[in-house]
Amino acid sequence: MRSDRMKKGLERAPHRSLFKALGLTDEEIERPMIGIANSANEVIPGHLHLHQLSEAVKAGIRMAGGTPLEFFTIGICDGIIMGHEGMKYSLSSRELIADSIESMAMAYPFDGLVLIPNCDKIIPGMMMAAARLNIPTILISGGPMLSGNFQGKEIDLITVFEWVGKVKTGAMTLTELKEAEGCACPGVGSCAGMFTANSMNCLAEVLGLALPYNGTIPAVLADRIRLAKKSGIQIMDLVKKNLTPSKILTKKSFENAITVDMAFGGSTNTSLHLPAIAKEAGLKLPLQTFNQMSDRTPHLCNMSPAGPHHIQDLHRAGGIPALMKELSDGGLIHPDPMTVTGKKVKENLKGKEILNPQVIRSLEKPYHPTGGLAFLFGNLAPQGAVVKQSAVDETMLKHRGPARVFNSEEEAIKVILDGKIRRGEVIVIRYEGPKGGPGMREMLAPTSAIVGIGRDRDVALLTDGRFSGGSRGAAIGHISPEAAEGGPIAVVRNGDPIEIDIPGRKLNLLISNEELKRRLSQWKPPQKELKGYLKRYARLVTSANTGATFEE
Repeated sequence: MRSDRMKKGLERAPHRSLFKALGLTDEEIERPMIGIANSANEVIPGHLHLHQLSEAVKAGIRMAGGTPLEFFTIGICDGIIMGHEGMKYSLSSRELIADSIESMAMAYPFDGLVLIPNCDKIIPGMMMAAARLNIPTILISGGPMLSGNFQGKEIDLITVFEWVGKVKTGAMTLTELKEAEGCACPGVGSCAGMFTANSMNCLAEVLGLALPYNGTIPAVLADRIRLAKKSGIQIMDLVKKNLTPSKILTKKSFENAITVDMAFGGSTNTSLHLPAIAKEAGLKLPLQTFNQMSDRTPHLCNMSPAGPHHIQDLHRAGGIPALMKELSDGGLIHPDPMTVTGKKVKENLKGKEILNPQVIRSLEKPYHPTGGLAFLFGNLAPQGAVVKQSAVDETMLKHRGPARVFNSEEEAIKVILDGKIRRGEVIVIRYEGPKGGPGMREMLAPTSAIVGIGRDRDVALLTDGRFSGGSRGAAIGHISPEAAEGGPIAVVRNGDPIEIDIPGRKLNLLISNEELKRRLSQWKPPQKELKGYLKRYARLVTSANTGATFEE
């Protein structure tokens, strides 16, 4: 066993003495030792209940003859840190989480790992660590939050963000907003729509690192506790068989993940996280692969923020297994990748079926003929940009308008909420990329404000930063190279005509090549006073087209 390095033999008597100080018996020390990386905390509603899940995981491990040893990671809530300096620490925390799990699992050579994340960057950070370490690993998430109810209407966190704009325009009262904020998030779990957290928790299933229904069983259901126990039992089987992430995370499993992502209309942030996980697994996942998968994959689920359905609806409709079975029947899913069930994808999908054809549509009746995300290229985004096309109004799929340029999110949000954005304009928010922010802040506040003031059908927003999985409208992010690296977005000027062609996968600044080259030759990077982790992060991180990973 891997853990024998720290517990077996004469020389390890002092080590065993320390384990006994934990209260472990000789029998417990002799058994396989399973590390539990738990991101429980009292700051994120999606993580408040993870101690309970961890206890269930431990019960499963003990039932199967192992010894669980729990440790903790940090966790940051994108909703709470949205719109202020704290957001710079969201994406950057992904690397910290991966590094911290690597540190623990190398310092203590566990025989296996159980990962317990739930929100945003914690999930991909943990999966990056799993790929890097390549020891038997299983992931069990905390599960999605239920949707709220406001005056008979299902709502979620994004609704509240968007209704801030309604109050600004007088379409809603402060009293109504106060009532909505009290019921939009009714309890624990990751926010209820197909936002980043739920997208990644669902894709953990598809990649094969989590048991079926990991992404959709609501956080408050007893089924979630039972799934945690099953995950604890299953990690012991993975240890016995030495079924490691390298045998699960293959090119085909990533292609399956992208296909399902396109079918359920996932967060644009998946295009950051999947390439980052793939890199740790020794694989390359260029943005062109996402476009190829999107072009061939129908959009079958109309989830919030684009549509009316929430994660509990997807679960009742058969969950990710039912969606994968429909895609598999159409030849869109690779059947042979191995999963943590100990079985191949095709075996996991036997007998699965769609239980609600409105929530999961058939291939013959899709919501849209192509996938939920599109990746654009052109002289404004030579290395790519991303948009959730399933959440864009049809009138904005093709758009040409004058640029309105801002060098920070704060500058833009003030102008938007003051009602000073004109019809047809293309808002450009730059120096918010991985290096320029630093930390690549999400722009949920600006996109929600645009929706709230009713301009999502005639105004576009471009940024080298990110968008929340809850953003909708013609919101195009991850523009690469970013402004801080001298990308063309750095030299856009107010009034410059910009052309957006989402069906044609194009994003262009309509000035001459000579003028663009002249501006770029005169550009100088702005200087920011940085310290601490963000200073180190900015020095190492690369643009979004790489997954915002660190330089080698």
